[in-house]
Amino acid sequence: MTFRATLTGFTAIVMWSFLALLTVASGKMPPFQLLAICFAIGSIPGIVVLALKPERLRLLRQPAKVWIIGIAGLFGYHFLYFTALRRAPPVEAGLIANLWPLLLVVGSTLLPGERLRWYHMVGALMGLAGTVLIVGRNGFHFEGAYAIGYGAAFLCAFTWSGYSLITRRFDAVSTDVVTIFCMATSALSLVCHLGLEDTIWPDTASQWAAVLGLGFFPVGAAFYAWDYGVKNGDIQILGAASYAAPLLSTLILILFGFAEPSWGIALACLLVTGGAVLAAHRMILRRNSGGAAQAEAAERA
Repeated sequence: MTFRATLTGFTAIVMWSFLALLTVASGKMPPFQLLAICFAIGSIPGIVVLALKPERLRLLRQPAKVWIIGIAGLFGYHFLYFTALRRAPPVEAGLIANLWPLLLVVGSTLLPGERLRWYHMVGALMGLAGTVLIVGRNGFHFEGAYAIGYGAAFLCAFTWSGYSLITRRFDAVSTDVVTIFCMATSALSLVCHLGLEDTIWPDTASQWAAVLGLGFFPVGAAFYAWDYGVKNGDIQILGAASYAAPLLSTLILILFGFAEPSWGIALACLLVTGGAVLAAHRMILRRNSGGAAQAEAAERA
């Protein structure tokens, strides 16, 4: 169960790695307009499931705190992220925002029954080092004039790691609720778009295809998979493995001709991959030995 759920969570990381490529391919649509459309698309699979299985509607009866945390997590993260990019250089803001996997691994010690192992921490730090090589391959230039943007990026990292940790505590809450999270995030993004941006629509069919791809995968299915993964999988492994997203994103951009390969990226590959394998090695060994349940129970004891 834990292995499958962790693997499901990792599929979210893989889908997020296509975010940059599809965003570039979607044209010049402003970020909040793009979010409003993509989260509306992302809610469609959940709506279809609820329509086909109306008995699942009862699973949406949840305490107010579930809705507040879920909507604040999805919308709050993206609002702070785009605020950071508007108020600070993207490279530095992106690096700060990418602290969330490390915060997730460290914060997991606050969860019942979780214990931070040295290999989780080292794996996460290796991933962070790899991300520094990727994001900062042209250098970093932190300046006090961008303090508000840097602050928003820090809040962004704490928001997503906090949302993921709290979601783990709501493990009895069905992933069906993510449908409502997506719908609410779409509505709030639309409000931000109308108040802050000019409307720009895609010019070509390929740009519309990229928007649909964003909505169904990185800004859709990924959040359902992440919800299931952090609730039922190994959250520490998922935290360390999350640094694969910026790496895979860069490799995909290189593959499609939007970025150039370098030795720094090759070293980042080794660091991120090595860190993820180190963090997950106990689970991999248990899986291969066929004694996953007994070994996991013994380790948690």
